[in-house]
Amino acid sequence: MSSGTSAPLHITLTFILFSAIAACSDSSDGVSLGVQLSADAPDALGSFGVGHSTFTAIDTLRDNRSLAIDVWYPVDAPDRQDSPLTIYALAPGIGLDSTIAVDNLPVSARNSQNLLIYSHGLGGISTASVRLMETLASHGFIIISPEHTGNSQNSNTQSFNEAARSRVPDVSFLIDTMLQRSQVEGDMFHRRIDADNIGVLGHSFGGMTALGMAAGWAGASPDERVRAIVPISAVIRAQLQKDDRSGEPNAGFSKQQLEQITVPTLLIGGTQDVDVFIENNTIAFMEIINSPFTYQLNLRGANHNHFIAVCDIGNLLINLGINQDSWGAIGAEGLLEPYASTCSPQAFPIEEVDRLLNVYAVAFFRRHLQDDTRYDFWLSADFAEKETNATLSVK
Repeated sequence: MSSGTSAPLHITLTFILFSAIAACSDSSDGVSLGVQLSADAPDALGSFGVGHSTFTAIDTLRDNRSLAIDVWYPVDAPDRQDSPLTIYALAPGIGLDSTIAVDNLPVSARNSQNLLIYSHGLGGISTASVRLMETLASHGFIIISPEHTGNSQNSNTQSFNEAARSRVPDVSFLIDTMLQRSQVEGDMFHRRIDADNIGVLGHSFGGMTALGMAAGWAGASPDERVRAIVPISAVIRAQLQKDDRSGEPNAGFSKQQLEQITVPTLLIGGTQDVDVFIENNTIAFMEIINSPFTYQLNLRGANHNHFIAVCDIGNLLINLGINQDSWGAIGAEGLLEPYASTCSPQAFPIEEVDRLLNVYAVAFFRRHLQDDTRYDFWLSADFAEKETNATLSVK
């Protein structure tokens, strides 16, 4: 699991500002309808248990660039019995407890699994979105999440454009790594990965990474092995964000780049996001014209912080006896405003964002990587009309 060497403050602050979060939550109408369709409902955990492991990957073709990796994967139910649950380390002595994941169990042998790569935000960590990762793994996906060295919480040395130039090569290298592991007899992933159906998702700068895998970005070409993408709160036009980066290359995507996307795409954003404006997704939805399926999901009331671990981290500190009036003393003052705007009783419920992310991410990948047409139901306008906190456009 990912761990840091700096003070809890730094970890918390960077984690808050640039990481992503999505969580599993209570089911709704989709569960009963899913049962009727004989499909695992996307707003509930799937039929697999969840395993978790870590490893380090070294890219010898890029000056021995080292990436710390977290990986989640499906396990068979008997393998998870009486096993201790995973604790995701955030800082020495501080960790988020999983309620379902177990470290280092064997990968399920039921069938080959689809590979997903999650890319964190600028300055984030690999365990930024553990709840969504766990939910996807329970539905039969193998998900790897790297800490992008040089633009992560634990290694923040690159400029913006250096970071952009490293992102697509990082993900392509990790696809190479996992496909190689799947060919090695005795490896835990031997014959466990479907090489023909790979997806990428990410939040903020990681959402731009997901787009870049299909559109090309920062000098890197699209990776044709990627068959579906989910960018969350990604910048499309450099000026449509709180910190205008119009003068910087690689700070957005041109119409010509977006026209290069030929894979199913699910664009997700919050209508109250004042950091990366929702208009970015509207532009992308219009300019992605060569994808066979393009979806735009707007979550009403969600801000940029609803997609990161603000509430999990803040609640953890409070449960440890570190109250909000003491956060400044540990260097976590940057958590105060996001926690107040996202986690207070007056804020849009983060549990609802969690639920909607699960519904649409699971349904999207099961439909477009597993070719399971039963999930068209959850990706339809008819289903979206029943959701009071989301709007879905489809083309």
